[in-house]
Amino acid sequence: MHLHILGICGTFMGGIAAIAKRAGHAVTGCDANVYPPMSTQLEALGIALTEGFDPRQLEGVARDADVFVVGNVVSRGNPLIEAIMNGGRPYVSGPQWLFEHVLRDKWVLAVAGTHGKTTTSAMLAHVLDRAGLDPGFLIGGVPLDFEASARLTDSAFFVIEADEYDTAFFDKRSKFVHYRPRTAILNNLEFDHADIFADLAAIETQFHHLVRTVPGAGRLIVNGGDAALARVIARGAWSEIERFDEASAAAQAASGWTIGEDGGVALDGAPQGTLEFSHAGRHNRLNALAAIAAARHVGVPSRESLAALRDFRGVRRRMELRGQVNGIAVYDDFAHHPTAIATTIDGLRRSERAGRILAVLEPRSNTMKLGTMKAALPGSLAQADRVFCYAANLGWDAAAALAPLGARAEVHDDLARLVAAVAGVARPGDHVLVMSNGGFGGVHARLLDALAAGGR
Repeated sequence: MHLHILGICGTFMGGIAAIAKRAGHAVTGCDANVYPPMSTQLEALGIALTEGFDPRQLEGVARDADVFVVGNVVSRGNPLIEAIMNGGRPYVSGPQWLFEHVLRDKWVLAVAGTHGKTTTSAMLAHVLDRAGLDPGFLIGGVPLDFEASARLTDSAFFVIEADEYDTAFFDKRSKFVHYRPRTAILNNLEFDHADIFADLAAIETQFHHLVRTVPGAGRLIVNGGDAALARVIARGAWSEIERFDEASAAAQAASGWTIGEDGGVALDGAPQGTLEFSHAGRHNRLNALAAIAAARHVGVPSRESLAALRDFRGVRRRMELRGQVNGIAVYDDFAHHPTAIATTIDGLRRSERAGRILAVLEPRSNTMKLGTMKAALPGSLAQADRVFCYAANLGWDAAAALAPLGARAEVHDDLARLVAAVAGVARPGDHVLVMSNGGFGGVHARLLDALAAGGR
């Protein structure tokens, strides 16, 4: 089968391309932005890439395509999809193709939630791999333990990051309703994706659609401390449920998984061992606990999971140290929702690292660009010592939104000036925490260069 993938340079669609190639299919693709690292990864697999969506692809590289796999970056009016539709050519969404050709015969372990999907999926794949189960996976980031975001194996098990974003222009259900998991982690749930969801209730409905797809012989691993997920489960559940939470008197009184601040893990009150790894923060403890619970569902004992997590390396762009210059560390993190921003800063603050935190933020997600979360930004940045916000192309006043932070915050619409401002105040012992869900104009390297030049 020859697949031509529209929007191939996104992490998800690029992962499908790699999996399809591994399965023996011919794969080509196109995107509006063909650039490294995804472009180089795909070219290394022998996948021909075309820049843009010119319909002439149908007369060239895609002439013999059996099916067009359409990413959700493609909308009606796109010249290539219009030509495909007018020509009566077959097209399908990425999630649907993945289920029909890969997931249908697998034990799928899906990781859903507003936050932590990528890290938890990477943890789970790492644990299963260490247990000798050789899982396939598709993750929305590059796990450092695998150096690839997707792989296909002969294993019965497949770990997938289960995104609630919509599927395609012709399928407005969340991606995860296609995956039919036997094990499903529901990590947390709050309002996000304001460009496609009207409110939290609309997202809860999509999560309940996911719950409906888990078989009775399956298992739901649910964050027991999340009120929105409690509402989702209250709508009905037909599978076994295991809850996980932080250790507390209330949590210990109930059945399920708990973890303490010291990393002590218990199941129904019975000690399972201690989580010992280098990833700071409450959120990472809960991510690990969910992965341990899911791995147990496929037969991996808790103590094996805990042992595997000791050397879990993490995921690129999740508190990834990009470099150190003159005693100043520069980190890259994908945080772009206020809750994720606050959690990331808190994790850094609670770690053993001393020094100031200089938060460098690009509000780039569709939700942030709409200004839906702007009122929550000052609170999310409260633990940072200084805040630098890049506000180019925003439709709202970032300076006004961050005014509650006073002189600690400054806003720039010119990237060079922002870099100079950060480098000008940074001093040995500081942690420069860059947060964005995009490339941020290569600001990490620019900051390191400016710091090396002494802030000039």
